[in-house]
Amino acid sequence: MDQQGMDKRRLAVLVGCNYPNTRNELHGCVNDVLAMKETLLTRFGFKQDDMEVLTDEPESKVKPTGANIKAALRRMVDKAQAGSGDVLFFHYSGHGTRIPSGHPFKKDEAIVPCDFNLITDIDFRELVNQLPKGTSFTMISDSCHSGGLIDNEKEQIGPYSVSDDKPLAMETRTTMTPITSRALPFKTVLDHLSSLTGISTSDIGTHLLELFGGDAGLKFRLPAMDLMDLLEKMTARERHVDAGILLSGCQADETSADVGGGGGKAYGAFSNAIQTVLKENGGALKNKQLVMMARDVLERLGFQQHPCLYCSDQNADATFLSQP
Repeated sequence: MDQQGMDKRRLAVLVGCNYPNTRNELHGCVNDVLAMKETLLTRFGFKQDDMEVLTDEPESKVKPTGANIKAALRRMVDKAQAGSGDVLFFHYSGHGTRIPSGHPFKKDEAIVPCDFNLITDIDFRELVNQLPKGTSFTMISDSCHSGGLIDNEKEQIGPYSVSDDKPLAMETRTTMTPITSRALPFKTVLDHLSSLTGISTSDIGTHLLELFGGDAGLKFRLPAMDLMDLLEKMTARERHVDAGILLSGCQADETSADVGGGGGKAYGAFSNAIQTVLKENGGALKNKQLVMMARDVLERLGFQQHPCLYCSDQNADATFLSQP
């Protein structure tokens, strides 16, 4: 390994939300992040002390609330050094949702922490904008509606720029393994928050601010004009030098599958596809290669979801997690 590779710091935040003993319960999310943790340690040179793992298992001391996830991500960014080539990684397995954006025909993507304090695509864009120059932030989101979770990130592989001419996969699975969607409809999220606040309004921001105050997402905390200014600054950024890399489990209008929960070991379909590709290919893989191979695995197994890649042109051809 060259000196630069030796000096790189590899930092990770891994989040798995199974929502145990609720009507929204999933089964494979904690398994996803534990499998990824092992892969980071054994293949990609990450160290135990440079990883934070947040799960909602009963024995977990730090739960994956919205505030705790954002605090862990902020700590990770604060540790990164400018010009170092530091590799930052965030894996999320759990529910995703889409919420009104304030613009007709457009919705914002969000992940759903265990306390329903939504983290939106705008929050992830703001995080990427804070990265020290010369570092990278790779995000895997095995959740529904995860395409576009870093706002205004350039699409490399997605619904509008597919890299091959194969038709979309149809549902062909014949197994009886239980399959659960990792999607929470907006109404489900709104009804849950309304039950906590007791406020009768369809404005989700009102509920989030009432429940979480300053820990609510940027979209809900900033006045409309300030948010517009922020979004304009984001749009003006040069996307070809952007440091954000998003590998999403599906397109923005699709759902991601949570598999199992019966007798077998549960997992996320996309997370499992990533692990399968890495095991079948021992060498370094480009981000673009990894996503296309994961698409092939899911199609082969009959899953009707299409992983996407959002990043700069340069990072599309960069090695996944800068594997030595």
